[in-house]
Amino acid sequence: MAKQQAKSGDNVTRWIVIAMVSLVVVTGVVFSIFSQNSKEAASLAALDGFKSKGAIVSTIDADNGSAITFNPGLAKTVDVWEDPQCPVCKYFEDANGEYIDSLIRDKKATVRFHVLSFLGDESVRAANASFCAAEEGQYIDFHKALYRVQSPLENSGFWSNDTLVAIGNKVGITSEKFAKCVNDGQKVDLVKTNYDSMSKYGVQGTPTVFIDGKLWERKASDFNLDEFRAAVEGN
Repeated sequence: MAKQQAKSGDNVTRWIVIAMVSLVVVTGVVFSIFSQNSKEAASLAALDGFKSKGAIVSTIDADNGSAITFNPGLAKTVDVWEDPQCPVCKYFEDANGEYIDSLIRDKKATVRFHVLSFLGDESVRAANASFCAAEEGQYIDFHKALYRVQSPLENSGFWSNDTLVAIGNKVGITSEKFAKCVNDGQKVDLVKTNYDSMSKYGVQGTPTVFIDGKLWERKASDFNLDEFRAAVEGN
């Protein structure tokens, strides 16, 4: 009888332990989902009140790696090679993005953006969405938005197609055409072409910048706007 009671007690204890473990697992999953949703909301909230300077038309330069190109044919050229997930690219954008925007809008230079995708699936999705935004005439705003909400961790799961469409909506890209382009991966051929062109131009990492065809190498430890402006305007 004592043995039967002990066995019964063991079973009760076992089920209590299983129940406690299950509760911890379920609680962890719920907390994880809540944290991810909060993270996404917080990240996209950074785009609340985003103010566009206006759409601007770009072209795809097939002769230069199928780059997204503004003001083709000007004497001054700036080629920017970036991966949307690259954290150092964000530093470059934070320091020099507004200046590059002015070069484009004031028609002071031909600016070519080579959107790369070597950091994983999320880079591929973000690059595809970038080309979709370019087709809408709103690459510049989308480009700024991507870096504003860039996840601190690569391939964190944040840049899903749904999130990329939402980012587009935040900056004013609301067409069904854009959403379909993102969700269907309609520009992956251009994404691949940009990636494949890295070896042709000797690009091994990001950000890489060429000014009038010459590799720009910063002298400062960080990205300094005055140094970059002098390099562009001094050539």
